[in-house]
Amino acid sequence: MGQQQVTGLTRSLSRRDFGRHAGAAATLAAAQAFAPFMFVGCRPTGVPAGRKPIRVGLLHSQTGTMAISETSLRDVELFAFERINATGGLLGRQIEAWGPDTKSRTDLYPKRAGELIDWGAAALFGCWTSSSRKAVLPVIEERDRLLFYPVQYEGNESSAHVVYGGMVPNQQVMPVIDWLSSPAGGSMKKIFLLGSDYVFPRTANFVAKKYMATKGLRPAGEMYLPLGYRDFGPVVGLIQASGADCVLSTINGDSNIGLFDSLAAARVDPAKLPVMSTSIAEDELRNLLPENVAGQLAASCYFQSLPTEENRRWVAHFRSEFGHDRVTGDPLEPQWGLVHFWREAVERAGSLDTEAVRAAMREGLTFAGPGGLVRLDPKTQHCTRYFRVGRIRTDRQFDIVHQSDAPIDPDPYPQIAFPGWSCDWTEGGITRGPEVSIDGDI
Repeated sequence: MGQQQVTGLTRSLSRRDFGRHAGAAATLAAAQAFAPFMFVGCRPTGVPAGRKPIRVGLLHSQTGTMAISETSLRDVELFAFERINATGGLLGRQIEAWGPDTKSRTDLYPKRAGELIDWGAAALFGCWTSSSRKAVLPVIEERDRLLFYPVQYEGNESSAHVVYGGMVPNQQVMPVIDWLSSPAGGSMKKIFLLGSDYVFPRTANFVAKKYMATKGLRPAGEMYLPLGYRDFGPVVGLIQASGADCVLSTINGDSNIGLFDSLAAARVDPAKLPVMSTSIAEDELRNLLPENVAGQLAASCYFQSLPTEENRRWVAHFRSEFGHDRVTGDPLEPQWGLVHFWREAVERAGSLDTEAVRAAMREGLTFAGPGGLVRLDPKTQHCTRYFRVGRIRTDRQFDIVHQSDAPIDPDPYPQIAFPGWSCDWTEGGITRGPEVSIDGDI
């Protein structure tokens, strides 16, 4: 790290520090100004002064096309660590976090991961796109650190150095197709697959096509656009011409602004041609015009409008910390759970050692979070997840129109797409099947 960054490490900052010196109205502005060097670490009651803090690293884009999604994910991590500090810390020590900006550039993620480990991070939290996660994998595996990854993704992966909090296709994409093709979902038969051009959309749609085939369905069309793409007018025309009766969207980041602006400009009625998004949550809706998205659908494990007392308390605490205009959503809720899984595993292990923490996770962990009870599956290091469908309201929230009866167990390698592949980290790891060719360069 350069001299400027070393200087930036000499003082721990928190939103409460800013609030005391500049007032509550300036808190978030000040925090944003210090975004490349975000820290938490005010000494909590009961933690002795002078104890060396536990350092953790945050890998998030605070600028660029993915900042629309990742900034709030960073915030919920800081919120979780501050809450842990306020209740006594971890192993009698405070937690200190650093989140240098990855600028929506895949090539910066492994560099930032190395910087964070050099700084002394015991564990890393973050990444969003599968491209960024895969870029970080060699670094954490070589340097023996755990990455806690909260975003829904395509499966076809299981690393001993990653704890996966988001949904995999058997928890999201496959149930989406079941619901869309059911009477409750409109008995859709012609589904257009639209995605950003990177690993998650291409692989998720590979699974989707395999699963659709088991139901006698074929896609009405399939298209991928670069991250940051905005000119969706011609794309909307192609979708309409395809005869599709719905769109399954794996568009990510601020490309969603262009997609829904173009749908509205073409006067596409969501009641007749709905878009089911896998990567739209309440935070993204803050950047979209309500009249352009009302009536559209999203598939998720959590919505802020979930009517439980635990969720209401969590939302209220988050908004009191960051501002009453802020929202929760997926993957903020999964990452909240991952931070607490890490905390419990460290406490059980009595150590920050990666193998000791991993061994504690193999004992089986559960967490009653805002979205309901979640279990960390020791075999796959993935989480059980509810499947929920939400319809977007004019107030940028969701009406929950469907929910699975129970959390769905994770399967990173659904056999319809990856025959012979499986994972069990309690019994040696990955069992390899035949190599699978996925269309497109991923």
